[in-house]
Amino acid sequence: MNSASNISEPFQFNPLKHHLSFIKDFIARRLSENDTPDVRILVKELNHVGTSVMDVYNGSLTVRRIIKEVSLFLKSKNLGNEAVFSRWAGVNFKDFRIITLSDSSQWMLKYHNDRANYVHLFPARMSPHSFRVKANTLKSAILYNIVIGKDYISRRDLNRARALLGLSPVKDPAETEAITEMIEIFRG
Repeated sequence: MNSASNISEPFQFNPLKHHLSFIKDFIARRLSENDTPDVRILVKELNHVGTSVMDVYNGSLTVRRIIKEVSLFLKSKNLGNEAVFSRWAGVNFKDFRIITLSDSSQWMLKYHNDRANYVHLFPARMSPHSFRVKANTLKSAILYNIVIGKDYISRRDLNRARALLGLSPVKDPAETEAITEMIEIFRG
């Protein structure tokens, strides 16, 4: 499953990286499959999350609604083609624009040099209805929930999940706590 498969042009948006309800649904779908999940495929999907720090939207807007609201914004500002959008947003690495959606969440729009998906969309840093998380924490928690799934979370089991991702074992209690908190958020 490509996490962005339902994202229409001109957007580049990874809900597996930036949308809490989508992530919870992703976990639930994997857990409801009759077969044991193919860990290789799962790891490949999770690698699209990257390795940096990101913001995850935890508000009530669905992925579809977010895309619709941003589309309406672009249309209302006549930013409906790549050339106009790139001039408005800027083309340099540090260039972006922030817009506010109906629930007061803020979203960054960056130009992405791709004719089909030139609007890179993700939650703005410190936006209402979002939280910040390290990519490896997010990936570890997702994989733990799908593959290990035990109610009692041990460091040994966390490290089993991390090993599947090619990550080093957790050593720092703060890192263990962060992953455990993400696991609980996904369960909630």
